Amino acid sequence: MIAVADVLTHVLVGYVLGMVLAFRYDWMRAAHVTIVMVGALAPDFVKAEIFLPDGLMQYLLGIPFSWAPLHTLGGTILLGLLTALLLAPEYRRQAFALFLLGAASHHVLDIALMNATGRSYAVFWPFLDYRPPAGGLYLSSDRWPAVVSGLASVAVWALHRYRGTQG
Repeated sequence: MIAVADVLTHVLVGYVLGMVLAFRYDWMRAAHVTIVMVGALAPDFVKAEIFLPDGLMQYLLGIPFSWAPLHTLGGTILLGLLTALLLAPEYRRQAFALFLLGAASHHVLDIALMNATGRSYAVFWPFLDYRPPAGGLYLSSDRWPAVVSGLASVAVWALHRYRGTQG
């Protein structure tokens, strides 16, 4: 089952990061914030396996297949590059960097999860097979991270609105 609070937390943290950058950099617009949010959600594209299981994809494609690498650094970089290719060449580097920032926030939050083994997943794969210690701060099913990130989102949204009326 998809942990809705977990997905929502990742998107809201991406929003907060994007908005904080928008406060600092005048060139940042809503589309840039959206790219950070998509990046923050991207490692969870691995959950596509719920609807398109690895076995079905393997049968359809005729080659060995797994969604699991999408939830690693290598998969994140690949998704970031593919996302950047959707944009005009002059925006690709910027979009790639913003996408990776969002994805990095996702990985940091996932490393902080409680895990029965005490180790996180191989986040740096395929570069390293190292599994960092799990942070043990919360479960992916906990709702309080979504509440905290929601409050932070409301705060930066309100600050953005306030700053807009002052100018």
